[in-house]
Amino acid sequence: MNLHLLIQQAQQLHKYMTTIQLRDAYLNFFKDRGHAIIPSASLLPENDPTTLFTGSGMQPMVPYLLGQPHPLGTRISDSQKSFRSQDIEEVGDNRHTTFFEMLGNWSLGDYFKKEQIEWMYEFLTKTVGLNPNRLYITCFRGLDSIPKDEEAAGYWQAQFAKDGIEAPIVDFPEENGMGDGRIFYYNEKKNWWSRAGVPNNMPVGEPGGPDTEMFWDFGAQMGLHEQSQWKDEPCHVNCDCGRFMEIGNNVFMQYQKTADGFIELPQRNVDFGGGLERIAAALFDTPDVFKIDLFDTMREALETASGKKYGENTKETYAFRVILDHIRASTFLISDNALPSNKDQGYFTRRMIRRAVRFGRDLGINTNFITPITDAVISTYEGQYPELREKAEIIKAEIEKEETKFRRTLEAGMKQFEIVIEKVGESKQISGVDAFDLLQSFGFPIEVTQELATERGLTIDMAVFAAEKQRHQELSRTASEGKFKGGLADASEATTKLHTAHHLLLKALQIVLGPHVKQRGSNITAERLRIDFVHNDKMTDEQKQEVERIVNEQIALDLPMTRSIIPKEQAEQLGAEHEFGAKYPDMVSVYSLGPKGATVENPQFENAFSIEFCGGPHVERTGNLGTFKILKEEASSAGVRRIKAILE
Repeated sequence: MNLHLLIQQAQQLHKYMTTIQLRDAYLNFFKDRGHAIIPSASLLPENDPTTLFTGSGMQPMVPYLLGQPHPLGTRISDSQKSFRSQDIEEVGDNRHTTFFEMLGNWSLGDYFKKEQIEWMYEFLTKTVGLNPNRLYITCFRGLDSIPKDEEAAGYWQAQFAKDGIEAPIVDFPEENGMGDGRIFYYNEKKNWWSRAGVPNNMPVGEPGGPDTEMFWDFGAQMGLHEQSQWKDEPCHVNCDCGRFMEIGNNVFMQYQKTADGFIELPQRNVDFGGGLERIAAALFDTPDVFKIDLFDTMREALETASGKKYGENTKETYAFRVILDHIRASTFLISDNALPSNKDQGYFTRRMIRRAVRFGRDLGINTNFITPITDAVISTYEGQYPELREKAEIIKAEIEKEETKFRRTLEAGMKQFEIVIEKVGESKQISGVDAFDLLQSFGFPIEVTQELATERGLTIDMAVFAAEKQRHQELSRTASEGKFKGGLADASEATTKLHTAHHLLLKALQIVLGPHVKQRGSNITAERLRIDFVHNDKMTDEQKQEVERIVNEQIALDLPMTRSIIPKEQAEQLGAEHEFGAKYPDMVSVYSLGPKGATVENPQFENAFSIEFCGGPHVERTGNLGTFKILKEEASSAGVRRIKAILE
């Protein structure tokens, strides 16, 4: 029997693996290779005001990639919940989702390219059973003083050779197509990673490195059928025709930007990220991620509610995908305390629930229908994320309330649309300003306005609409950049001092107001700190003065701030403050404040002023902080108060 046939038979056997089993197989694969398995972080980043959401598996790992020791060692692996709000309007095709799970493994100064490439090839082709004849690879082409990543390309070529597969390495521009290649060099826009993007944009001191990506080939027919806009274009693995899907990306962080160019990092790291749903799509050999088994129960619930079948009608299939993605994402966001609202993370939860209701209209649904889909999300994922079941009633109540509310809004939008078209004259054109007002003021998506306009034989001034939308986005972006400017991620001295003061403040609030006080959010910049905390009543002037007195008293005592790596159970027994509803690994990082004689070797937890689960950074002693002052105390939301404070 030839090798090609053996590979095909192995792939057929592995198709019986479910996506949940695929996740387990990945984690077990790396556990067997010495990796500590850590739980997923929240979708809402803690102490990182530079971003609203956890958008990748790498994001919670940045401190460790930059050199901070990880409590569990140098080999880490997980499956990280991720949400990308920028992809909301991309959802509707066969591969984009806002919520996804990112499989990740990291080497923090341990193994490097050779081991990572060998393991990824083994996992994909042997553990998962993907046919290596349908795998394609991209590597970094090189730039200026950074050499072409011939090392990674060579390791990949050697892996294919083990299965008797020739893997020519091709180095020419993508507009020339693929030739007979299997491994391709791409420029820094495709195969380079740093937080600042391409090498030339990186500030001095920023780490980064080349990456190598893995693609699954769904077949030439995907991009070359007669109706495709790509039928006359040369195909390559990074094109958008639909033939290839990226399923994983290995980042090799090995360089640091200096004033004179790039130097090698003393600690070289590996950061792998692979989309669970995308690897499953390759396993099931379907280019439509909404056909993998994770969506089966959700899809069936929506088919029951609508009386329609997924995949029978292009417009309806688009609506199915939007609804399935948005309800899954909203369920997870609410589970992580991003309740529907008009601001911050809750704005996106609200927006997606409303879009789901709107697209339900395209399926002929005119009554509440989302709860059964939410139930399906919870039952599908509760094994990995038991908090979904624990919070099921809260999640469903919030979604039901939002769905009911928006149905009334939708009706109001329809009435406003009728008013708008009364203003249309002989031009038979709805003004772009009116169309944008329907979107902004009534939550009426432009595609709804366009559909209704077409039914009435009208058009929309889309140029003016686009200009209005762009103006609004620029205003929003400016506001967002101002709001989050300078946050804790910069680790500046001023921010570090305020982060330490934040610990003092939380404990002081508990002393003055009571033990019910728990943190519900924070935003720390170089200029001020902000804390949201559980408390029903407005604080009196006397209470605020007492909190200030306690904080400044601890500052005057010049207490040491000590970091310890201890078992999670011990930290909980000590009463260490931690994020509500968050999962933590078996070993955790805690910071204890005081007493005076505390050291790393002898933290004296029993006499500490405060103890918190925290990754830092902090000052070494409180005497470095200055004078603490509360600027403002106000309501944040129901049952939650907010304090803004400074150090003088």
